[in-house]
Amino acid sequence: MNSVIRQMPDTLANQIAAGEVIQRPASVVKELMENAVDAGAKQIQLVVRESGKQLIQIIDDGCGMSEPDARMCFEKHATSKIRSIEDLFRIQTMGFRGEALASVAAIAQVELRTRLHDHETGTLVEMEGMKLLRQEQISTLPGTSISVKNLFFNVPARRQFLKSDSVEFRHITDDFIRIALAHPDISFRLFHNNQELYHLRSGNLKQRIIGLFGDHYAERIIPIEEQTYGLKISGFAGKPEAARKTRGEQFLFVNGRYIRSAYLNHAVSMAYENILAKDHFPFFVLFIQIDPARIDVNVHPQKYEIKFEDERLVYTFLNKGIMHSLGAFAIAPSIDFSFRDELDRQGVFNKTFSPAQAENTQERMPNSSGFTTHMKPGNLSNWKQMFEGLPESNASADKHPNEAENQASGALQFAHFESRSGEHPDELAPSQNIPRQIHRRFILSQIRSGLLLVDQQAAHERILFEKYLDILESRKAESLRRLFPVQIELPPADASALLGLLPELCLLGFDIQPFGSNSFILHALPAGMDHLQEKALIDELLEYYREPENRDKLPGREKMARALARSASVKTGQALSEEEMRSLIDELFACKNPYTTAAGKKTFIRFSLKELENLFAGR
Repeated sequence: MNSVIRQMPDTLANQIAAGEVIQRPASVVKELMENAVDAGAKQIQLVVRESGKQLIQIIDDGCGMSEPDARMCFEKHATSKIRSIEDLFRIQTMGFRGEALASVAAIAQVELRTRLHDHETGTLVEMEGMKLLRQEQISTLPGTSISVKNLFFNVPARRQFLKSDSVEFRHITDDFIRIALAHPDISFRLFHNNQELYHLRSGNLKQRIIGLFGDHYAERIIPIEEQTYGLKISGFAGKPEAARKTRGEQFLFVNGRYIRSAYLNHAVSMAYENILAKDHFPFFVLFIQIDPARIDVNVHPQKYEIKFEDERLVYTFLNKGIMHSLGAFAIAPSIDFSFRDELDRQGVFNKTFSPAQAENTQERMPNSSGFTTHMKPGNLSNWKQMFEGLPESNASADKHPNEAENQASGALQFAHFESRSGEHPDELAPSQNIPRQIHRRFILSQIRSGLLLVDQQAAHERILFEKYLDILESRKAESLRRLFPVQIELPPADASALLGLLPELCLLGFDIQPFGSNSFILHALPAGMDHLQEKALIDELLEYYREPENRDKLPGREKMARALARSASVKTGQALSEEEMRSLIDELFACKNPYTTAAGKKTFIRFSLKELENLFAGR
C-alpha cells in the first residue's frame, strides 16, 4: 500500500509556521520592537513605508550581536532567553520562543546590521525566504538595525489578504503605542513614508501618556497605586471626561507585557459602574506586577493572552484598587441630566456647570437635527406591514386637511397615547395626535392596534446609513461651506487614519484639507450636518475606526457609511421636537430595511393590544 503521509519540505513548513506569528506588518513591528527592548535599547526608531508592505526598519542602540549570533538568530527556535523548561515559568523578557526572526526571514527579504559596543566592526546578514544571501563584516554603529522588505513576497495569497494602507498602519501604530506605553524610560520615534509622526522622549508614564494622546490628558487622568503581598497595580485611569464609546484607549500590562483580558477589563469597568454612561468605556493604562511563577505567558502565538494562577484574586484587587483611587480623588457618580428640568425646579442645580457638564446638559433646539422627510415610494411596503391584519380605525369623520395626503405618501398617523377621561384615543383632536419621547431615548406612538416603541439613535443610524451609502454609490453629495474654516488638531495616529479616509469623505460632501503634520482645515460639511460640531464629528468618526472589530469588516463604502451614520445620528439623551419625531419615524419606514441598524440592532419594537392585555393579566 502506498504511503499518503509525507513530511513537508522545510520551506513550506516554515511558511506555515510563520503564518502563526506574522499575520500582518504590525506583527513584524511588535516582534522586532520587543527584541530591541530586550536588547536593553534606550533609543528605538521605527521606519515604515507603505504601511509596512514595502519596508519595516527597526534601529536601536541596544547591546548588539556578535557575528555567530547574527547568523544563528535566524534559525528556528534559536533564543538567548531560555535554556530549560523551568525558565518558561520565570520569563521576564518580551520574547522567548525564538520564532520571530525565523518567521520573518521565511516570508520577507531581511537585512541585519549589528555590532557589539566593544567591537570596532559589525556584521551584515542578508536573508531571503530563509536563504542566506550574504554575510560579511561591515562598519556600522553599535546596536542593531534590521530591515524587512517586501513582506509576503513569496506568499502572494497572504499579501493579497492584507487590508488597505490606512487599516494596516493603524495596526502598526496600535502596537507602537502599546510598547511605548510599557517602556516610558525608552525614547521612541516613528517615521511613515519619510514623515515623522511620533518623537517620544524618555520620561515617566504620565509624560508618555501626554506625548501619545495629547496635552489635554494631563488633567483627565488620576494615578493608581495599590500593593499587597505578591501583587502590585500601578498606572493611570481616566476621569469621566476621558471616557469614550469604544475600548480603543484601554491598556493593560502584566509584567510589562500588553495583554488582552475581557475578564480584567470588566473589573475596571465595574469600578466605573455608577460613574459612566453604559455606552462609554473608561481610559486606563494599568500595570500589574506579579511573580512570573504565578502566570503562564506561553498560551498565545502573539503572546497577547496569559493564564493566572488565581485570576479572581487579580480581578478583585484590580477592581477595589481603582475604586479606592476614584474615591480618593472625589470622583462621584455622574448625575442623570435627563431629569435636569425637574432638578432645576427643586433648586438642586445652581446653574453653574463645568465645561464637560455644560456640553452634556445642552438640549437640542427644535428642527436642529436636520431631519427632512423624503419618502421613497419603492419602500412603502415596509411600514405598511405594520398594519397588516389589524382592524381599521372608525375615527374618520373629522380628519385633518392634510391627513389624506399623508396617508397617500406613507406617513404614519399618530394618536395621543394618554386618552383623557371619557374620550377614545382615536377621537382625539389632530393637534393632540403626537408621539412622545421617553427618557430622551425612545419614541412612543400609538398605531392602529397597539404601540410602537422606537429607539431614536438606532432609527436615525439606519436612516443615515442608507442615505450615505446611496451617496457613496452615486457619487453625488451636497456640501455646505463654512463661513469660517475650522482647524482640527489630531494625534499622529488619528491624523494618519483621517488621511486614508479623505477620498471617501470627499464623496460624501466633506471638504477637509491637510494643514501641517497633524492638522486639517475643514471647509465644508455634507448638507444636513451643519448643526453638528465639526471636531466632535471627526473624533467620533475616527473612534469607530479605532475599534478592532470595525477595521477589517465590510466593504470600504459600506463601512464608511456605517461609521458616519453612527457619528452623525441623534444620540440618547437628546431632546426631539414633535416634528423631528414624526420625521424620524417617517424616514425610518421609508428605508429599505427599517428593522435594524447596519450593526444588527433593532430600531423599533411593536406591541399589539393583545400583548399589552396579557401583560396586565399576568400572562
